[in-house]
Amino acid sequence: MQRFHVTVVRSRRRTLSLSVNGNGEVVVRAPERMRDAQIEAFVHAHRDWIERRLAALERARPDLSDGAPIAVCGTVYTIAMGERARIAGGRLFLPEQGREGVMAALLRRMARVRMSALVKEYAARYAFSCGAVRITSARGRWGSCSSSGTLSFSFRTALLTDGQARYIAVHELCHTRHMNHSAAFWKEVGRILPDYAKTRKELRKMSDLMLFF
Repeated sequence: MQRFHVTVVRSRRRTLSLSVNGNGEVVVRAPERMRDAQIEAFVHAHRDWIERRLAALERARPDLSDGAPIAVCGTVYTIAMGERARIAGGRLFLPEQGREGVMAALLRRMARVRMSALVKEYAARYAFSCGAVRITSARGRWGSCSSSGTLSFSFRTALLTDGQARYIAVHELCHTRHMNHSAAFWKEVGRILPDYAKTRKELRKMSDLMLFF
């Protein structure tokens, strides 16, 4: 039986909720006055789900050890040790210490170049008008569009394929015309990317990547 650490967060809420973060920590959100015994029973009742979730996260966790393959911006590189983060000769060099933080910084730089270029390309091709492009640390969504037209993208978009990144750029550009997910919005997306439904399905399966770095 797998062991796991449980953190209880109490607040002014009426129900219990359960989640597992990228560090493998089980988080239970509970009402302020709920008894510990009730929370323990809730966790026990969901043990099978917790163990499946932990296993799924472990499978999704990027491997940053020397010799491991990793896909960045649509190209697969081999991790190797180096004094600083850089890409050369099919290898992605990372220092021995603090690899996750260094990798996150590299992904942020690459996501900025990639997503800015995609937004520029599709905005010009389909006459979209948008504001600035921001790269964020968002974990809940790959991208977002503000009411002022600012497009924000998680730096983890650098871990996606070209087709997936293009879909996210187009999705947010379409929100500059339709600030909802109405039929008109999806018609706009489909006009540009006819096979978008397949890509959406792929991205749902990759959502666990949002929990890392």
